Amino acid sequence: MQEAGAKKRSKGTYMISSVAEQYAVHPQTLRLYEREGLLRPSRSDGNTRLYTDEDLERLEVILQLTRELGVNLAGVEIILNMREKMAAMQQQIEQFVAQLNEQLAGHTLPPQNPEPSNTMMIPVLRGTPIPPRPVKKR
Repeated sequence: MQEAGAKKRSKGTYMISSVAEQYAVHPQTLRLYEREGLLRPSRSDGNTRLYTDEDLERLEVILQLTRELGVNLAGVEIILNMREKMAAMQQQIEQFVAQLNEQLAGHTLPPQNPEPSNTMMIPVLRGTPIPPRPVKKR
């Protein structure tokens, strides 16, 4: 499902006039977003702003926040920064889980007792094993 305002587009870069027309914003608005640090288009050799697909995705978020939710530019900046931090944290968590899975793949777990038990075993990778604790029956 595409977000509101999302357009199907090919890989590439886009000039400010085509982006402004595509998203129904004035080119000065795009320049303002750049001055405020919300957008960071690259520049051509002739100093023309070139917007990437990632820039357009970011613009869509900015427009959704400002148009649909009424967020001011200071709020947009805070939200975008938080999104970037959350994405970086998510990547760190995924790397940690991948490393943990690699470490666990090298260890074999003890055979499971087929009989029901009133205790729960807690596997420990390092250090002193934790004794099983009783499981409360409901």
